[in-house]
Amino acid sequence: MNQTAEKMEPPRKILRDALKASDLVEEGREAYAAIKALYPICRSITGDGIRQSLRLLQNTVPLVLHEIPSGTPVFDWFVPKEWNIRDAYIKDDKGERVVDFQRSNLHVLNYSLPVRRKMSLTELRPHLFTLPETPDWIPYRTSYYRETWGFCLSKTQLDRMEEGEYEVCIDSSLEPGYLTYGEYRIQGATEEEVLLSCHACHPSLCNDNLSGMTVAARLARFLKGVSLRYSYRLLWIPGTIGSITWLARNEDLLPRIKHGLVLSCVGDSGSFTYKRSRRRDAEVDQAVEHVLSHSGRKFEALDFVPYGYDERQYCSPGINLPVGCFMRTPNGRYPQYHTSADDLTLVSASSLGESLLQLLRVIQVFEENRRYLNLNPKCEPQLGRRGLYRQMGGIKDAGAREMAILWVLNLSDGQHDLLDIAIRSGLPFEQVSGVVDALKEAELLLSTE
Repeated sequence: MNQTAEKMEPPRKILRDALKASDLVEEGREAYAAIKALYPICRSITGDGIRQSLRLLQNTVPLVLHEIPSGTPVFDWFVPKEWNIRDAYIKDDKGERVVDFQRSNLHVLNYSLPVRRKMSLTELRPHLFTLPETPDWIPYRTSYYRETWGFCLSKTQLDRMEEGEYEVCIDSSLEPGYLTYGEYRIQGATEEEVLLSCHACHPSLCNDNLSGMTVAARLARFLKGVSLRYSYRLLWIPGTIGSITWLARNEDLLPRIKHGLVLSCVGDSGSFTYKRSRRRDAEVDQAVEHVLSHSGRKFEALDFVPYGYDERQYCSPGINLPVGCFMRTPNGRYPQYHTSADDLTLVSASSLGESLLQLLRVIQVFEENRRYLNLNPKCEPQLGRRGLYRQMGGIKDAGAREMAILWVLNLSDGQHDLLDIAIRSGLPFEQVSGVVDALKEAELLLSTE
């Protein structure tokens, strides 16, 4: 008998149960393996590098690639020309490559124009970029919207270059083409959406932001196997111009978005950091801060500023979506940021797995957070005869479950949701939400949503 693919899908698990059973250690290992595969690719805001990277991620999740032609107007911007690069080098008078794109794709100023000429070191110097404070690291530099060319190299390499003639070659192209981004949507019980976004344009930089790209892919794979209240839309986009392009093309979808997160720098060993949305007190802000406060680790919550990653586009005044930024060590706060030292040694499987776990706990809050009404609000109901309270009174520790029951009953007045109750009680959200089913079965609680 023929069955449709939909009918053949295994039944979806409840998120809470799937989260308890999931092996986040293995998820972290697979995310790290994906970073290792993506690391050598030269990505940019357009071009074959980002396409190749997104196609590799399709091995984890069947994301759809969208191609937007160069010159397309997107709000106050235009989709830029497409940039591709095949090779680049600086050769000395002996014909040896003293700077070689094949050894590190960071060696070329990203979006460099093609060039092939001979010049003296004096002529070449204005086109060379180093980091004197860390002389063995190569900086990451870009020139997306000013047509020029250049090389990035370590200060040590530059110090070894003697005066004389050098052959300079950047075998690149900058011409009309397309901007490419990846998108994957998971249908939930409602059309209301959670937006999860990461930038996919940086070349060989592991924490910023191969970590976000691969954790987003593992997150999508996990979510497509569970039963969901919200629909989830995940984006792998080139930074700034990618989110501007997506927003310009999808304004009709924006009223559906109830919560959103930008994922970045989630693979290092630093403490968690959360940058609040422009609204400051949106449910996503409360949810992330609550989850991190019960993570057992130090964390920092930062107020919104109109600088950083794509949250500044999602939170622009004419858009104003409830989108925060979820990170470990923020951009610019670790010395390896935007350098060749942001390599495979900076990220770890354990950090990637832990980031995924905290994100799933945030999503659990989104999924289970509702308002309820206490159906027996005049004094406490007798819980013992309903099997909801221990039979012996006078015990010093009432127990976390009993405290959660009492808090849920007391604040379930149709005005407070479960997250409000968790924050006010100081209990983890999963303890608060974990008693709801028992209270509903006892006919003491009714959802108002």
